[in-house]
Amino acid sequence: MQTNSKIYIAGHRGMVGGAIKRNLIRNGFTNIAERTSTELDLRKQAEVNAFFEKEKPAYVFMAAARVGGINANNTYRADFLYDNLMIETNIIHAAYKQGVKKLLFLGSSCIYPKMALQPLKEEYLLTGLLESTNEPYAIAKIAGIKLCEAYRDQYNCNFISAMPTNLYGEGDNYDLNDSHVLPALIRKFHEAKDSNAKEVVVWGTGTPKREFLYADDLAEACTFLMKNYDGKGLINIGTGHDLSIADLARTVQRIVAFEGELVFDTTKPDGTPRKLMDVQRLHDLGWRHTIELEDGIRMAYKDFLKSRLASAV
Repeated sequence: MQTNSKIYIAGHRGMVGGAIKRNLIRNGFTNIAERTSTELDLRKQAEVNAFFEKEKPAYVFMAAARVGGINANNTYRADFLYDNLMIETNIIHAAYKQGVKKLLFLGSSCIYPKMALQPLKEEYLLTGLLESTNEPYAIAKIAGIKLCEAYRDQYNCNFISAMPTNLYGEGDNYDLNDSHVLPALIRKFHEAKDSNAKEVVVWGTGTPKREFLYADDLAEACTFLMKNYDGKGLINIGTGHDLSIADLARTVQRIVAFEGELVFDTTKPDGTPRKLMDVQRLHDLGWRHTIELEDGIRMAYKDFLKSRLASAV
């Protein structure tokens, strides 16, 4: 990529897309095409084709997706499958038709089998059954990976795929019904502290283990891969370290300074027992994360407080 290359960030207003935009601007890239979801419905092929014909981006970062936590994934199963299939199919095909030089498709660690060996190696894809609660989303993301591979095989497109671990950071979704575990915990503990509640209830047993990556670290990795990786195989992006949900909750509790009790609702689903990414392939290419979890949670909490203040004005 040259600093004057036309770049399209699909989903630039989301947490991931926003982080990629900030990273590109910091690195001197200024020719960025962007559209809001009201200006361009990525689920509609005609609109996507018209956008690509007009803008003719040379590079595409695919950060647009319908995302959410266990509750959202399990409740809106058809929407998660349909919306994500349409978004990725339309963008990837339009990128091929307009001769995009390179496209980076972002998936998710949920693509791997529920009971896969840990840590999760890239070659474990499609070797077992998926976690049922987010199976539609995972299937859509697997389809995106395979689309990139197919367009590479048939048309020699330089389309690559990267699978981030669980993400959090600036611009995250803190809605308790639709958010992922870490932003949900930040909000729960903050509101409990504000209301002098005696306890905070966390879904599940607290025993599942998860890995977390700050969104700005992911953005740095995406820019790195766009510059340095042209392979067919997908690449994991993560830290290579995980912790239990119980330990995560205690960490958030400490940072937010909530002094009440932590209670686990064992009637709620745990999801996959463990999801730790094997990031050796990425390390071998020369990239490692720089933001450690506790520092990242402190920054995320500051962002949460800032967003609450802005919404109150």
